[in-house]
Amino acid sequence: MKILFIGDIVGKTGRAAVKTVLPVLFKREKIDYTIANCENLAHGNGITEDTIKEMRECGINCFTSGNHIFDKKAALDFIEDYPDVLRPLNYPPMVPGNSYRIERLPENKTLLITNLLGRAFMPPVDCPFRALERLLEEKKADYIFVDFHGEATAEKAAFANYFDGRVDVVVGTHTHIQTADERELPGGTLFITDVGMCGASDSIIGVKKEAAIKRMITSLPQRFEPAGGDWWFCGVVVNLFDRERSIKRIFFKSKKEFEEWRLKN
Repeated sequence: MKILFIGDIVGKTGRAAVKTVLPVLFKREKIDYTIANCENLAHGNGITEDTIKEMRECGINCFTSGNHIFDKKAALDFIEDYPDVLRPLNYPPMVPGNSYRIERLPENKTLLITNLLGRAFMPPVDCPFRALERLLEEKKADYIFVDFHGEATAEKAAFANYFDGRVDVVVGTHTHIQTADERELPGGTLFITDVGMCGASDSIIGVKKEAAIKRMITSLPQRFEPAGGDWWFCGVVVNLFDRERSIKRIFFKSKKEFEEWRLKN
């Protein structure tokens, strides 16, 4: 079982990166299932039906999210109709949308995918540790994949180690910068602190640099716009075959770098 997880897709530039890279990755890595974080899909904030459909057509099977999932209010109206789009599990129970998904796999195996928000430097939500404990008591699957969407690296590491051996994979998202700490924890859980993003390379975490810098200098609110131009593509390939369990980072820093890799491989 090989799963490709794609880091936060930011706006049109991020979607272009996905559409360019996925057909090649599917073939070269023999991917069985694909998950992507979609919370910045539509112009850098939130989702629309059109952008979800666009990414579905690329071969993405399931979408995780985070604190920006409802930035475009229309998502509140359509998310119930999209069981493959997950909102965080530890949102209040009256929030619309699905918080987990169980997929039937070949050989009668099952894959449970869920998504949680961290609480450090983030909006107030239920405890992610307790929320996942409850889900694991209620639902069973052969493989369990968790996207932990959080700001603090220590919180992500604490979460992964707390559930080490009880879930198969914990991937961190939200900071848009890929960390180089992918590893198998002592209990067997595969973990990376942050997968990174798919978005403009000449940017500040996917948005135009000028507005981000001005906000830092002045402390005044700024309208963030997703940047264009060349792109990054960040993801991980997770291998869950019993004798070959591994997590491998994928990071193309430019379209040129991707094309060079494609020609060599």
